[in-house]
Amino acid sequence: MKQIESYVDEVYHSIGGNKKEIEELKAEMKNHLLEAVHELKSEGKSEQEAIEMAINRFGGENEIRSVVRQLFKAQKVFAKWVLYLAVICLITTVTVFGVIWFIEEQNANENSIVATNIFDVLDGKGTITKDMEGEIKGLVQETDQISKVEIYDVSSVGNNNLLFDYVRDAKPEYRYEQKVWDPKWLQAKFFPYGNGDGKQWYVEMETRHIGSLMAIILFSGMAVYVTLFTIWATVNAYHHKRLNVGWVFVFALLNVFGYILYFLVGKRKVTA
Repeated sequence: MKQIESYVDEVYHSIGGNKKEIEELKAEMKNHLLEAVHELKSEGKSEQEAIEMAINRFGGENEIRSVVRQLFKAQKVFAKWVLYLAVICLITTVTVFGVIWFIEEQNANENSIVATNIFDVLDGKGTITKDMEGEIKGLVQETDQISKVEIYDVSSVGNNNLLFDYVRDAKPEYRYEQKVWDPKWLQAKFFPYGNGDGKQWYVEMETRHIGSLMAIILFSGMAVYVTLFTIWATVNAYHHKRLNVGWVFVFALLNVFGYILYFLVGKRKVTA
């Protein structure tokens, strides 16, 4: 029935989108119209009357074309924004993780410098004077991640293997504590960092670390990214009429590499 074919072709005229999907939608629309025509003819209508009634029931060309265009536009916009959000989430996660990692590295380097400077203050000294205490306190206060410093006289410990046992039980020659920034959301933990000069002094510092926050940011950010990317890839596979559970798992597990595999397999089928 050429009139129905012309009507369907006119509805999808200038509609942008996947050609294969459009052809399948056109075939589906034709089948619905043909079924309506056969039903009307069985009720006693002539073929021409049945065709005109079926088309009128379905809707005018301009109206249907507008609906179809809006549908394709909505699908494209949805898929595009899902992909944009996935990329933004990935970039944000990597950026925030990288910044925190850089800050942690800077803090670790600063702690090492403070420890070196403390040993410089202690170098060649048999006892810790008030002036030395003031210098050490000033060095620690210049940082915002050292919560405690303890200095032990280990000159009487002959065997280095017994050093940690001695420090654990001994009373420090000098001890200083300060309050550092530690809100709950920071998920900070404090770990001891100790070192000795090999002669008389052993310095132990308790420093703040936010590795837990870094892990939370990385895990949650990547989880959101993978979810959004999987949704985008799944929508594309659905539009291409190639969606199945296997591809969803491939997108979720292999991410971009999974979609590249999907693309290459589809391209190979088209070539074959």
